[in-house]
Amino acid sequence: MPTPKLAPRDLTIPEPGSSTARDALSGSIRKAMQDLMRLSTGPDPELRAFKPTLKRLLSESPGAVASVLRTPTVSGLLRCLRRRAPELEVSAGVAELLATIHTDLAFAGALREPVSQRRLPKQIVSLPARRVIEIPSEVERAEFHDHALVLISKRGRTTIALEQAATDESSFVEITKGLLLARVDNNPLAMSEAHPDKAGNRLDLGGHPTREWADTLSRGLDLIDQYMPELRAEIDLFLHQIVPVGYDAHTHLSASYQEVIGTVYMTLHPQLMTMVEATIHEFQHNKLHAQLELDPLLHNAFHPLYSSPVRPDPRPLQGILLAVHAFVPVARLYQLMREAGHEGTDRPDFQRRYAQILAGNHEGTSVLLEHGQPTDVGLGLLDELRRWDANPW
Repeated sequence: MPTPKLAPRDLTIPEPGSSTARDALSGSIRKAMQDLMRLSTGPDPELRAFKPTLKRLLSESPGAVASVLRTPTVSGLLRCLRRRAPELEVSAGVAELLATIHTDLAFAGALREPVSQRRLPKQIVSLPARRVIEIPSEVERAEFHDHALVLISKRGRTTIALEQAATDESSFVEITKGLLLARVDNNPLAMSEAHPDKAGNRLDLGGHPTREWADTLSRGLDLIDQYMPELRAEIDLFLHQIVPVGYDAHTHLSASYQEVIGTVYMTLHPQLMTMVEATIHEFQHNKLHAQLELDPLLHNAFHPLYSSPVRPDPRPLQGILLAVHAFVPVARLYQLMREAGHEGTDRPDFQRRYAQILAGNHEGTSVLLEHGQPTDVGLGLLDELRRWDANPW
């Protein structure tokens, strides 16, 4: 009889010294490595050419491969190919995936030996190098060397240095040392949207300068760090980029995708607490997505549908689980700010929002506890939500 998997105790709000989120992320990267090895056995000629390179790299420097697979600009393409997402044509997806992997390894100086690729994408988005490399249509082949990319055409060879990350902010703007505001997006699923009030996630600064975006998001992260440093540390571990999708002074919208762990989509809002809520909310989705890469959490995750405390449309239990898991730490932040007498927490609008979040969390938790059929791993998460539901808020 198989041994039941260990149920995480604090996947929602980390306890001091917790490694739960790190374990989930590490597991999702290992899964991505398995996905890449499986993909490399395919019949595509570029994959056949890549297979010995991958085998060598996994033997010589597996950590470098893991680091590349951690970035959403690589792992997002890989997971879309794994599940055969219709938004990504396979041949083009393979070309972009391999070119991005080669570029990121070249930037890291981890290739050791030159690697050649003939079928190329129109552009390569390299998050570590903080740049976008446009590939002219006449290029017939690319050679990737440590710290250099050589584009080869009938007109000759063009060498692109990959020694230092770009600093001109044309493609990425620094929010914190490890988190970037993206001005380019290679997510094939970006315009696929399940929310009834949205129509995809088209990159859009909403008429506001990138520095305003970055400063607002940075201030929000500082507030999280002030009251929930363990949660902030998890955010720093998981998130690589925030993609701007417009400005709205009245409504805030955000999104994330299980395939693209490390990326969140957000609109800009004039209220800092709205931005803080969205940052926590979408990070929590990323954390749960990493766990879901490893294990299902509910046996009845997708059928039937139930009323959701945060959405106008009926939702499967997994959707309600995602919502409650996202808003419990938001409620905890509000509570800690109130207890500390943080400026503005005595205002009626703050109190109303806090009460609204608590009511939604209680309603969603009640639905989950009454109807959810947890797996061994999901049992730990529901137990945690039960404990927080009983918390003296």
